Amino acid sequence: MPIKFPFSRRAGPSDAWTKCPRCEAQVFNRQLERNLRLCPSCGHHFRMSAGERIDMLVDPGSFEERDHGLEALDPLGFVDDRPYPDRLEAARIKTGLRDALVWGIGRIEHQRVALAIFDFRFMGGSMGSVVGEKLARCFEAALIERIPAIVVSASGGARMQEGTLSLMQLAKTTAPLVRLDHAGVPFIAVLTDPTTGGVLASFASVGDVVLAEPGALIGFAGARVASDTVGEELPEGFQTAEFLLAHGLVDAVVPRGELRATLGRLLRLLPVPAADDSPSAAGEHARGPIGTLSTLAERLGGAVSESIGIDVDPGVPPARDNGDGASRGSVTSGRERRP
Repeated sequence: MPIKFPFSRRAGPSDAWTKCPRCEAQVFNRQLERNLRLCPSCGHHFRMSAGERIDMLVDPGSFEERDHGLEALDPLGFVDDRPYPDRLEAARIKTGLRDALVWGIGRIEHQRVALAIFDFRFMGGSMGSVVGEKLARCFEAALIERIPAIVVSASGGARMQEGTLSLMQLAKTTAPLVRLDHAGVPFIAVLTDPTTGGVLASFASVGDVVLAEPGALIGFAGARVASDTVGEELPEGFQTAEFLLAHGLVDAVVPRGELRATLGRLLRLLPVPAADDSPSAAGEHARGPIGTLSTLAERLGGAVSESIGIDVDPGVPPARDNGDGASRGSVTSGRERRP
């Protein structure tokens, strides 16, 4: 009697391999896990769970999760093809998480940070009341403890099952960033595939530094909806990280293997002023990135002016951030050069 194998030798178990969407190569899942979930053939960046991100970014053993017990309710009694509580329970069983965001305090290259990470596996990383509350607490902790805030986004936007309550999270997550800015505490946004909808329309696009992973889908609405809205055909790939880098929304596209080192360098370049030294303590608004760049041009003169595209007018008082994000004083943008 012939031996019957549980599966074909040629086919193998279906969950042992993953097909790369870019080069269509079959990648062994264990190889993906060892390689930061990067395709060994073409370098495609697969999505990562929150736990994998934490292991990749923070110093070993340094991450302490906060507010892990927060859970979403169902104030609207929302039902589509099944009740919202059933969807939440299914997502919790699938991911082992209570909601789509994990945050806590950790260290990146020995520097303390408040770190929040989305997990797209939990209902598409959608932002509801719990996600908004956790982000607000993350930013508030960064302000109180005077440490940089970093958010790694992977989200389809606001959670429709919470209706207007989810839309209110856009304001709730953006408001604390104003206080961080006034205190001179840096906020770094890391956009991964995908970052869309209300998440991009709120905190994710207003970081002091905005980084993105290669090939990440970044946009407010789908390509077809965006094209129909403006009434014209939009360029191919207009919602990719590389396109947005070329057009100024993203500051740098950083491969996953270099992300930890890049964040470490940024943290050293963007120190947080001590509470007693903060301009806000003296009733003065902290100097933002544009104000800092302007002051550098004023001190170092023409060579810097030419390289960074800012004109310096002698005899005009130094530029100062006026509190609304715009600088006033002795510099003008390279696009507004005086004759």
